[in-house]
Amino acid sequence: MHIVDLTQQRKTTKAFDPAGQLSAAEVAAIRALLRMSPSSTNAQPWHFFLASTEAGKAKVAAGASGAFAYNEPKLKNASLVVVMCARTRMDDAYLRQVLDQEIKDGRLATEEARENQHKVRSGYVHKHENSSVGLLQWSARQVYIALGFLLLGAAEMGIDACPIEGFDAAAVDKALNLEAQGLTSQVMVALGRSHAGQDFNATLPKSRLAESVVITEL
Repeated sequence: MHIVDLTQQRKTTKAFDPAGQLSAAEVAAIRALLRMSPSSTNAQPWHFFLASTEAGKAKVAAGASGAFAYNEPKLKNASLVVVMCARTRMDDAYLRQVLDQEIKDGRLATEEARENQHKVRSGYVHKHENSSVGLLQWSARQVYIALGFLLLGAAEMGIDACPIEGFDAAAVDKALNLEAQGLTSQVMVALGRSHAGQDFNATLPKSRLAESVVITEL
């Protein structure tokens, strides 16, 4: 199927069938989509938590109480829940880890190339650290690039998905001990199979503003 057709057909799943489990191969593909997502300067300022067990999903569902209780069934009935987190700090040790991986993968053939790459990436990190909004706003934007990759990739594999911003991030951060890891949750994605008859969005037509409203030719 052409990628444009995928964007026109995929829909946000509102109810998951708890019996609709993803295969090991599908989960492996989800992991690859997350790891291979692009980011500014290849900084990869993220970490992804995957919950597929009842215990894991219950821990993630700590963020779905009170005003966000409507999302609890999605989190508990989905086959897999991905908690997408942004890094709140990126010290030199982390940046060197990224550089070492690039060297191992053969991207940087000379010492000059290595030092230049490290200098440029560090410069971006320091720039955002010293900005009025801080590093998190920049790293969070990179997380949303990965979100787009995940949603489109899931659609291509025939996996139903629901991106979720309606959750108590502080509760999830506490449940996963994210602050100590220099992370904070940004968005969650429930993945699995739509529950026929209960997923009201599955039968509704898609709606987007007209092209003339959202696209301007220069």
